[in-house]
Amino acid sequence: MTLARLAPLVHSAGPIVASILLVLFWNNPPGVVGVIALSLVLIGGVVSAVYHVEVIAAFVGRVLGAVILAVAVTIIEVTLIVSIMVESGETASGLGRDTVFAAVMITTNGIIGLSVIAATLGSSTSSFNSEGSGAALGAIATIATLSLVVPTFSDGSRGPTFTTPQLLFVGVASLGVYSLFLYILTVRHREHFEDPSSPPTESLRVVPAQGKFVQSIIFLVVTLIVIIGLARVLSPSIEGVVTGAGLPLTFVAVIIALVVLLPEGATAFRLARRGHLQSGFNIGYGSALASIGLTIPALVVVSLVLDIKLEFGLRDVDIVLFLLTLVVSTVTVASNRVTLFQGGLHMAIFFAFLFLSTNL
Repeated sequence: MTLARLAPLVHSAGPIVASILLVLFWNNPPGVVGVIALSLVLIGGVVSAVYHVEVIAAFVGRVLGAVILAVAVTIIEVTLIVSIMVESGETASGLGRDTVFAAVMITTNGIIGLSVIAATLGSSTSSFNSEGSGAALGAIATIATLSLVVPTFSDGSRGPTFTTPQLLFVGVASLGVYSLFLYILTVRHREHFEDPSSPPTESLRVVPAQGKFVQSIIFLVVTLIVIIGLARVLSPSIEGVVTGAGLPLTFVAVIIALVVLLPEGATAFRLARRGHLQSGFNIGYGSALASIGLTIPALVVVSLVLDIKLEFGLRDVDIVLFLLTLVVSTVTVASNRVTLFQGGLHMAIFFAFLFLSTNL
């Protein structure tokens, strides 16, 4: 049996196995072996969720598919964040901010950098559509600055936080900018996000059978429920492992973002390696926008409903890294061609972020 035929079976059996493990460990704190097993199952669940979303997207089209993927990833990300915040209390008030920032750094530097490197390994340069990538970068800069940089300097509340009116404004603004980007992506300027060297991807998609489409919807719902349960079971263990290793609690945010973005990063790298750099850019910048454009409003709602304190303002060193990312990213998207050099610059910033997040 080929890997292509084996994949649906694996992604369908995965949620069932995960559900069994979840029931076994629901009221029994897992040991070391249990934590490792559940962590692997959690990662596998994220991969399976993305797989089933891709099947759904192939059936309903790219427009609804992009929205479904964004919502699914946001549910996973917010669930992991809230589970740990509820478990840790005040000490994790900045976990949402750190996770969103980690997602921005991983996507705009890690995924974009790897995509550029993959596309330029076999040739001196690689082309993409600068209009679409530039628009996405502008939206990322707007939402991230309003939600993560402004609270560090704003008045009205003590510390790097928002007042309630400010919190509501930034939630609405984030959702508004993301919605506008979706309109540009799917309706107004779809051609700006197509690969300049390939025909439109929508016309090449293979539509799955209706039975497979319905099956993927069912397994996606089950997978998301299982992931939410696993987050509840694993949240105390994740915090204990990280702090026990001498790492700050903020490093948990990096782990969450890496787990959530792993499947999309692998997909972007694979597509860029095949010569579809624009697809890699769409995934990288699209993932960043979905992460901040939907996660920020979701966290605002959770904060108001559960009365959880949120710290949104970035540290000084994070602001410096963010500004450096914007400068290098602007240089990258300013032209419709890139070289291996730009990929190397993005990876240098990505590894600097990972190193500084450990506080070593």
